[in-house]
Amino acid sequence: MNDPRLKKMARILSEYSLGLKPGDLFLIQSSDVAAPLIREVFYEALLAGAYPYLKVTLEGVAEILYKTASDDQLTFISELQKLEVDKINAALTILGTHNTRSLAGVDPQRIAFQKQAGTPLSRRILERIAAGELRWCATQFPTFAAAQDANMSLTEYEDFLFAACGLDQDDPVGHWRALAANQERVISVMPTKKTLRLTAADTDLTFSVENRRWVNAAGKENFPDGEIFSSPIEESVNGQIRFSYPAIYQGREVEDVRLVFENGQVIKAQATRGMDLLKAMLQVDDGSAFVGEFAFGMNPGITRFTRNTLFDEKIGGTMHLALGASLPETGGKNQSAIHWPMVMDLRSGGEVSAEGELIYKDGSFVV
Repeated sequence: MNDPRLKKMARILSEYSLGLKPGDLFLIQSSDVAAPLIREVFYEALLAGAYPYLKVTLEGVAEILYKTASDDQLTFISELQKLEVDKINAALTILGTHNTRSLAGVDPQRIAFQKQAGTPLSRRILERIAAGELRWCATQFPTFAAAQDANMSLTEYEDFLFAACGLDQDDPVGHWRALAANQERVISVMPTKKTLRLTAADTDLTFSVENRRWVNAAGKENFPDGEIFSSPIEESVNGQIRFSYPAIYQGREVEDVRLVFENGQVIKAQATRGMDLLKAMLQVDDGSAFVGEFAFGMNPGITRFTRNTLFDEKIGGTMHLALGASLPETGGKNQSAIHWPMVMDLRSGGEVSAEGELIYKDGSFVV
């Protein structure tokens, strides 16, 4: 018997996050482990009058591809993929896997090689999202593997996930609208800020956000959500930063990441574990060593690190910056096949100032 919260989740994803309507060509992509939620979303999409179709992967297929495919097969982008990106009106990615470490034995260079080949497709998706032509959302299905990564039992993880999504509320949509209103109050003062300086342990980073837009993320493109984000001026990032939490990429961890920036670009990178992956991702393309996003995590319902970036970048009192592609709706111009958020906890000693004025301290805005 399905958890009734899955039906509630599917309805909110369909009606609030994606706003499905009659005639929408709607892609649902996930793995077989998320079948209970896939069915519920498919049902809600039909009720909305959309035309849902599925792309469901099987465990182990990605590993086979990376380890067996020729270079040509690994980088092949079919005309069907291009057509799909241009034609769909809405897309939902449901994250979930039997084994979050399934790609641990894959050569990072192979992953980087494939990502590089997918740059034009990734760019087209971001352009259509920014233009309002494509509604896209990512969410998480509760699995044993995800619960294990978060050091929780499955029951604990389910409760955590559904609470982070506001599904424990009598009015989940009202919950997200209230969060959006709170975030909008912060965003309203950000256009007056030109240069930001972030200081924390082993961190002193400055960059410009002049004339860049701040975006209020409250359950539309991620579910759960809860962040405000923008894109730094590409060549303006200077200084050093040390991230509090491991950086997660396709289930692989890079621990104790330290980056040094000069005129926007990473000129020095260190990690105590996973340096091979960090190095490979920084060399994916011309934009992968630049910053595409700077954001503040604002979700008060997410308080702990789970090794899942969908949640971790939303932790209230944190910030994250993403290496690689800018999100076009911010006005950012950096292009890359990757978009890799890395998270820093600012709740104990972190500060952000603008033109010398303190605007954020110990995980909270003071403006």
